[in-house]
Amino acid sequence: MQISVIKENNVEIAIVCSEHILITDVQSALDFFATVDYETGCSRMIINKLLICEEFFDLSTKIAGEILQKFVNYRKRVAIIGDFSIYTSKSLKDFIYECNKGKDILFLPNEKQAIKKLSMD
Repeated sequence: MQISVIKENNVEIAIVCSEHILITDVQSALDFFATVDYETGCSRMIINKLLICEEFFDLSTKIAGEILQKFVNYRKRVAIIGDFSIYTSKSLKDFIYECNKGKDILFLPNEKQAIKKLSMD
């Protein structure tokens, strides 16, 4: 896992890259944001959807809800970036839409938009 930190509007945001899937369950999500927080001090982070297991995007598994609740409980803000148009599930589209209405969990197409949204208070 490689982590770079950018500063936008006086807000530090960790951008995480990896060649491997980093989040597969609740424990790996906790380990992920604990590592990012420890190494950078950032509570806002950007991760590509390719670094999250595919089961996350099948809401019937309940993995997404369990993982994202941990982010909210620990006051971590995350932007998951990528192409979500490949998913046909109406419930997932609704879930993404509702998340994007808030500030804590965002599903965005690219890093530039993620930085813009996460750097706003």
